[in-house]
Amino acid sequence: MKIIQVTDLHLVTPGDILCERDPLQNLRACIADINANHADAELVIFTGDLSDTGHEDSYRALASELEKLVPPYRLLLGNHDNRGAFLRVFNRVVPEDGFVQSVVDTAEGRLILLDTLSEGFVEGRLDEARQAWLKQRLDEAAGRPVFLFLHHPPFPIFLPLLDGLGLVEAEALHGLLREHGNVRHIFVGHAHRPVAGSWRGIPVSVIRGTNHQTALDFSPDRIMTTLEPPVYAVVFIDRDTVIAHFHDFLDRTAAYR
Repeated sequence: MKIIQVTDLHLVTPGDILCERDPLQNLRACIADINANHADAELVIFTGDLSDTGHEDSYRALASELEKLVPPYRLLLGNHDNRGAFLRVFNRVVPEDGFVQSVVDTAEGRLILLDTLSEGFVEGRLDEARQAWLKQRLDEAAGRPVFLFLHHPPFPIFLPLLDGLGLVEAEALHGLLREHGNVRHIFVGHAHRPVAGSWRGIPVSVIRGTNHQTALDFSPDRIMTTLEPPVYAVVFIDRDTVIAHFHDFLDRTAAYR
């Protein structure tokens, strides 16, 4: 199974610039590259911060571009998003208990897509209602592998200020995942960094966004923005492996035989 992960689009009003770049142009390039090289993907999952402003015009622009995407897709929300504005534009999305979250059952296991948006706050939340929803979805998947997608990392990446802006209820999440016992990977965004490792035995990965990035800076008192290349992930999953390739889709370096 091939899954594509895209994250942190940070769309603004079409024509506007963010961090010296046009987020909409970068999204167009990302979609074109996916269509050209990965039209066979089973699913494209966008893991939040679809918008930078939370305004409806940014979601309308996103909807227009997604009409061109060949594989099917699912959308998650991040801290920059506005749930109400999103649902007004993407009115075919059916909220689960009021949240933009869902499951996708595949031949390789269950994909669980979590809504960790807490509007007005940078950090993510998994309140009691969302914990209950997740527990039910995990219980339904008893005996099957689970792959979790969400915006906010529940684990530290050792960039001090970013670690304070992750998922608040990380311990509660871990308890639910431990109880299920067969969570094979956690995919997140939010940090705008390429990061891979494990959290209490569960493999994890983070990727860059499609516009601007976060500097690899371990200082305890600053977060710096960079113009490192945007990326999407090409993820291969089977019964034995989970492999994620981080693809710089704007790289025009010549390839030689």
